[in-house]
Amino acid sequence: MNKNECYIIVDIEASGPNPGKYALLSIGACTLNEPRSTFYIELQPDSEAFVPQAMEVNQLSFANLSSEGILPKLAMQKFSDWIHDSIPKNSQPIFTAFNAPFDWMFVNEYFHRYLGSNPFGHSALDIKSFYMGLHAVTWQETSLKKICKKYWEEQEFTHHALSDAIHEADLFQILLNEAHK
Repeated sequence: MNKNECYIIVDIEASGPNPGKYALLSIGACTLNEPRSTFYIELQPDSEAFVPQAMEVNQLSFANLSSEGILPKLAMQKFSDWIHDSIPKNSQPIFTAFNAPFDWMFVNEYFHRYLGSNPFGHSALDIKSFYMGLHAVTWQETSLKKICKKYWEEQEFTHHALSDAIHEADLFQILLNEAHK
């Protein structure tokens, strides 16, 4: 592992499948290295569009977020500040997530829309793909449920962005340890 790279595990909850039409509702993140630094924020929706199934999964309330959520520009600034405060000087934050394309597209869009740049740059590390390569399995064998069964008797992901980011960090650490054996 390069000492200038700092893995930031990110999980998000959104009101639908893409950031062009749907809102980013919450961001959870943690550093991979111990002691873990964590970040969590709920955003005011910047779109009224939603997919009912997405809202059932994330269990967030549009009404509560509209009145209590943080304005997206301020939320993204707080996230950016946390990223920079949580990594060593001269380090590169590496966006890491399970099914990173989904989470990254929302985070990237919101950083560019509200702050003009993304502190992670233009790429992400996908834990799902890492597992696939490490274990030489098919894509169908990389569901979170199947992978968790391999490592834990019970590992329930709650669709709370911070809780899930921490669980994803635990999983990624296990996979990194396996890769370095």
